[in-house]
Amino acid sequence: MIPHTVIEDLKARLDLVDVVSSYVTLQRSGSNLRGLCPFHSERSPSFTVFTGGDPHFYCFGCGAGGDVVSFIMRIENLDYPAAIEFLAKRAGVTLPESAGEQERGVGRKRILEMNVCAARFFRDMLEDPSVGRPGRDYIEERQLPRAIVRRFGLGYAPDSFGMLHDHLKKNGFTDEEMTVGYCCGVSRKSGKPYDLFRGRLMIPIIDVTGAIIAFGGRILGDPQPDKNGNKPPKYLNSSDTPAFKKGRSVFALNFAKSKCEERLILCEGYMDVIMLHAAGFENAVASLGTAFTAEHARLMKKYTSHVVIAYDSDGAGQNATNKALPILAEAGVDARVLSMQGAKDPDEYIKKFGAAKFNEILNGSRPRFEYRLDAILAEHPIADPTEKIKASAALCAEIAQVSSSVERDIYIARAAEALSADPKSVKSDVESLIRRRRKQEKAARPGELVRAGMGLSDRVNPDFAKQPRSAHIEEALLGLLLLRREYRTLAVDGSPLEEEELPTELGRRIFSAVQAGEEAGGFDFGMLNESFTQDEVSRIMRMYGERMQLTENGPEVFTEFLRALRAENDKKRDGNADDYLYFIRKKREQNKTAP
Repeated sequence: MIPHTVIEDLKARLDLVDVVSSYVTLQRSGSNLRGLCPFHSERSPSFTVFTGGDPHFYCFGCGAGGDVVSFIMRIENLDYPAAIEFLAKRAGVTLPESAGEQERGVGRKRILEMNVCAARFFRDMLEDPSVGRPGRDYIEERQLPRAIVRRFGLGYAPDSFGMLHDHLKKNGFTDEEMTVGYCCGVSRKSGKPYDLFRGRLMIPIIDVTGAIIAFGGRILGDPQPDKNGNKPPKYLNSSDTPAFKKGRSVFALNFAKSKCEERLILCEGYMDVIMLHAAGFENAVASLGTAFTAEHARLMKKYTSHVVIAYDSDGAGQNATNKALPILAEAGVDARVLSMQGAKDPDEYIKKFGAAKFNEILNGSRPRFEYRLDAILAEHPIADPTEKIKASAALCAEIAQVSSSVERDIYIARAAEALSADPKSVKSDVESLIRRRRKQEKAARPGELVRAGMGLSDRVNPDFAKQPRSAHIEEALLGLLLLRREYRTLAVDGSPLEEEELPTELGRRIFSAVQAGEEAGGFDFGMLNESFTQDEVSRIMRMYGERMQLTENGPEVFTEFLRALRAENDKKRDGNADDYLYFIRKKREQNKTAP
């Protein structure tokens, strides 16, 4: 448990606007500040920093919200203790020794310590004359300089059942920590732990702060199928752990972040990146064992606005390119595509033609639309009228996704030229697609609003849909309570609001957290991050923010809502004389009216 005084001290030293401004460009909007949300892709700013009352942020687009601790947890992909440590370093505050410790479970800090121990083990195994020969042979075959091997911390996992397990055990790590941290698994047959990485070149995955958050392992030699005929995967990557989320991590960004002002080179995998760094292209990165995501794009956008996709030239690589392009565009990144003739991947191209030639094609990489235009024309030979119509439809669909009207006009002219068609006709088809999409979105909106109002799609508070009217009243009450803590003791018709009166489990937890905070010396929003998920914190901040924007928040408003909630509760309890709260309430009413 992190002491309340520690959080108070950090928030007093760190201005929310200063912290957010180091990640987001903010502009004044009345008494608050506004900018493009770093947590989802948008073109119109909906991310707002509120400077009055308890300073907090809230995005009206994706619903992310919270205080300075919540912001760092989201933006740096940290858990609560790690976010406190991050902020403490920024503020120059020394934390108490127990402040970053988890009360239960396996926390990020422990996983990171274990990963360092494992990385040293893999490095030692690579250098061991009797054990690491397969790893050294592979490094020699790929012509990797020793400086690059050291830079990336490459190692070797012996083809052994439990050498890593035994090493970690000797260094004080438990079987649970090894399993949660994805260093070891547990055998279904014997129940014994075993090493997950065996007979592989090991590649530590390091985040932008320099912490080893996970591992990737490349199999060596000719992998043998199991009894079912299944071959082990070429690459084995750590699963998600308290320290690692695949969809939010970019390999080698810790190195590339200081070399990417001009652009980042996005590769398919670890070895592509390592080989490019060895050739002098230190701005190369890769996503980690998963499809390219919006989270990857937003993380890269923090460091550059230009990305060149250098995926393999085979079918799988081209499909991955087609999926990554719109994601990068949505994040506001200028994405271009590398064209490699005569080689499958960057490493092969550099070995064949040299680094200087690779730099030439890098500078000549094609913009997104030109790449898609070439791909569509290659798929549909326009000499055939039927194929020409298909190509036109595909190009119009591409152009219709572009938000800028000027950019659309440029692409329309280019498509018309390529198709030998009238630009007016192409523009008419594009505008028709845009109108159709907007009509579909408009038709779907009422249903979405109804479902949202009834809480039918509410994953943060699944109890909402069971009692939507009571849940709406609950949110208003909690918003008022967060705004004015004195309402927790405000007696309405003889009694204050009680936790058991709230209809949802989330609402009761929020009430309990406020109550506990006040009794401990004063509630602080930073305390929520310890026992609520980030989505729950965002919901809480929405309740608080909605009340802040209203002018009527006095005791009479709280009284009105509490009476409305009690009326709803009484409707449900009619005929349930054995209900404890119902009995207590009726008793209070009788006492109040007794002569």
